[in-house]
Amino acid sequence: MSDLNPPMVYLASQSPRRSQLLEQLGVRHNLLLPSSDEDAEALEAVLPREAPADYVKRVTRLKLEAAMRRRLMRGLPDAPILCADTTVALGRSILGKPRDTVDAVRMLGRLSGRNHRVLTAVAVGQGARVVQVLSVSQVRFGPMSAADIESYVASGEPMGKAGAYAVQGLAAAYIARISGSYSGIMGLPLHETAQALRQFG
Repeated sequence: MSDLNPPMVYLASQSPRRSQLLEQLGVRHNLLLPSSDEDAEALEAVLPREAPADYVKRVTRLKLEAAMRRRLMRGLPDAPILCADTTVALGRSILGKPRDTVDAVRMLGRLSGRNHRVLTAVAVGQGARVVQVLSVSQVRFGPMSAADIESYVASGEPMGKAGAYAVQGLAAAYIARISGSYSGIMGLPLHETAQALRQFG
């Protein structure tokens, strides 16, 4: 990539869904992913008594700061960097990515037949300037039997997903109602993201 043709945006996310959603907005972007010596998962540790909104905003800001350092260390052309983080909240309980299939079964059992929130924070930064936005959506799951949960977990889809489900995947069969941003539940709220990016031209 030459200095004469820098990307419009760096996307510092390993999520293929976020890349697809940026493409939907028509935003040209290059991936700026952590190297093998970066402990990206450590950034997602929850602090004691941390509220879900505070958590997701803090983690997104930490991801952005790490990505800004990464761009400088790699000597890449200057351009806005976009980071995002999504979490599922049941009351004040934060349901992140399941550790294993047992954890995924536990999470889905808690969500079955109940309302929960999906919070996605987005941060865009360039130089000293940072714009951060937060999308909060409500999702209601219909009842899931133990067999339903076991079958869904066996599909492998819940792994690596906040709250152990993907709204755009097989879990759609169990989602009774959504209020808010569908793209935000997927991992990148398009309206809020577009607003943030406009501030960087």
